[in-house]
Amino acid sequence: MLDKHQSYMGQALKLAHKAALEGEVPVGALLVIDDQIIAQTYNQSIYKHDPCAHAEILALRAAANQLKNYRLPKSTLYVTLEPCSMCAGALVHARIENLFFGAYDLKAGAVTSQYQLLDTNLFQHRVKWQGGILQEGCSEIISAFFKKRRLEKKLNIKNSQAK
Repeated sequence: MLDKHQSYMGQALKLAHKAALEGEVPVGALLVIDDQIIAQTYNQSIYKHDPCAHAEILALRAAANQLKNYRLPKSTLYVTLEPCSMCAGALVHARIENLFFGAYDLKAGAVTSQYQLLDTNLFQHRVKWQGGILQEGCSEIISAFFKKRRLEKKLNIKNSQAK
């Protein structure tokens, strides 16, 4: 069973790499129902000028459009980074059955790291979740992306001061 989850997460990680190449925060997601990929996407907030264009939200939208239903029962979402509060809420409202994520988001994770929104009794629906699937690879791409971004910012500051 773990091999299947690692395989899907590996595909999500490829999507995260595509996001990084496009200058987006490297998060990839795919939604699966009955072992069929229904939607696959990656962060596109910068490209779409949309603060809600997180990989999870885009995957939910694509799947809902394809299935002609805003509810996605019996679905599993694979995402390379622990969802934020916006995305965690959307998973509940979409009635996602299972969530598997790769890297923990220690600053803004809303599943377990900062908040435990999926384990609260506030909602009628409960999303089952597991983190740490291909955690090392998922963490590395995020870390490398932000390290590069900090370096670029530092170089831009130095270049502007030199002028």
